[in-house]
Amino acid sequence: MNNKKIAVIGLGYVGLPLAIEFGKKRTVLGYDINQKRIEELKQGIDVTLEMSKQDFKKSAHLSYTANTDELKDCSIFIVTVPTPIDKHKKPDLNLLKKASDSIGKIIKKDDIVIYESTVYPGATEEICVPILEKQSGLIFNKDFYCGYSPERINPGDKSHRIADIKKITSGSTPEIATEIDELYQEIVIAGTHMTSSIKIAEAAKVIENTQRDLNIALINEFALIFNKLDIDTESVLKAAGTKWNFLQYRPGLVGGHCIGVDPYYLTYKANEVGYHPEMILAGRKINDNMGIYVAQQVSKLMIKKKIDIVDANVLIMGLTFKENCPDHRNTRVADLVEKIKSFNCNVDVYDPWVNKDQVNHDYNIQMVNKPIKGKYDAIIIAVAHDEFKSLTQDEIKSYGKDDHILYDIKYVLNANDSDGRL
Repeated sequence: MNNKKIAVIGLGYVGLPLAIEFGKKRTVLGYDINQKRIEELKQGIDVTLEMSKQDFKKSAHLSYTANTDELKDCSIFIVTVPTPIDKHKKPDLNLLKKASDSIGKIIKKDDIVIYESTVYPGATEEICVPILEKQSGLIFNKDFYCGYSPERINPGDKSHRIADIKKITSGSTPEIATEIDELYQEIVIAGTHMTSSIKIAEAAKVIENTQRDLNIALINEFALIFNKLDIDTESVLKAAGTKWNFLQYRPGLVGGHCIGVDPYYLTYKANEVGYHPEMILAGRKINDNMGIYVAQQVSKLMIKKKIDIVDANVLIMGLTFKENCPDHRNTRVADLVEKIKSFNCNVDVYDPWVNKDQVNHDYNIQMVNKPIKGKYDAIIIAVAHDEFKSLTQDEIKSYGKDDHILYDIKYVLNANDSDGRL
């Protein structure tokens, strides 16, 4: 099996680390439709900052292409394209369908297609397989085979890399399931967990992040209650956390390409089979509205201090969906920006991690190069980047006018160092 050439389709946060790991063991061709991305990778440049120059050097058997014709001599295709949601919060499988369409035109007899992209249970066999069959003219589980092994990449996390995270695997036949499991065992030191069906592996992926989403939603609801009771949420959580089985979550804005998206894949499929999920959607509603809640809290604090909201200057520190990471996909800080702007405020957004041009393209938000001292009527710490945590209270407050509001979403400062926080 080691002589089978692998193609990794999609070289983003998931695909590139995977391609690099496999490239240490066997011949791998990394494919992406973005020619600029391919040229950067050939030079050992990763704009996602997940991979270092040293990582590229260790992957001796990896090459890159934006030409699907070059994939024809590959025997294993691993699909790692994004699967977002649309504006109606429904699964958007367009990139997955396009990838399947392209692969279907080049796969041969006995080839294996493995999907890592997050989907709802059944999507691989109901959506992807028919496309592969149609384009290839081959018969599923006779001429070609499929598998599903959900990604567990945590952007920005240098402690939990592919090799360190246990991998769920599955295949469309028992024999293929074993082959796929052995394939991932080549690179995953933490081991694998082979499931008995593709649907089980798909379902496991969506509930991992759905469970986390609901846990954070519960903490966010605690924060909503405690703010009304004038009780500091962090102090309550620290006290409760002294019990051995209390889960250590903190309130915040829940975005990103996983936690803020995956629950909608499960609820979509649940509705399709006649079940209306209540708890999952309730948690999503709470988390999706936290940016708006923070904006309203800040406006109330400004009114209390007799600061005019109209034409007020507001600084939002951080835009990415998590700290120390350039990934701004599905960031809920964008909701906060939009709501603050709706109050007719002038908003400056500062984040040293993001690609400013890409943010402007994706959200129509023009980032500032640096905050201006003494300018702002309100300052909101939205993301706990190390750059912000290294600042003292006085350094952060120096950005504000003599009379301003400081709101700390991420507990960067001590409880008494800000005017408000979750």
